[in-house]
Amino acid sequence: MAKKDKHKINVVYSTNPNYTYSYDEEQEANTLPNNKQHLKILLDKKQRAGKSVTLIQGFVGTNDDLNTLAKQLKNKCGVGGTAKDGEILIQGDFREKIIDLLTKEGFNVKRVGG
Repeated sequence: MAKKDKHKINVVYSTNPNYTYSYDEEQEANTLPNNKQHLKILLDKKQRAGKSVTLIQGFVGTNDDLNTLAKQLKNKCGVGGTAKDGEILIQGDFREKIIDLLTKEGFNVKRVGG
């Protein structure tokens, strides 16, 4: 029984026979239209064994839309990458190409760093 109730936080015991535990469900943000998105494009080498990745930050929306955008960018650049924690990581330095692709899609894009 303890394993299935592992996700219950701060509940020790209740004597109320009608008690039901209310789960905290995180609400995903609705995806903003492309012209309302303000994305930051930067090059990152930290904690990556000296290899550079292009980071896209500032996306506001659902994880499905984030993954769809990441897949589209990976296909256009022909490299690998991932989408996690609201960021898109593209392997290699593709800042200019990604800026061009995103501006054609209607995103507000800003290059950060050198």
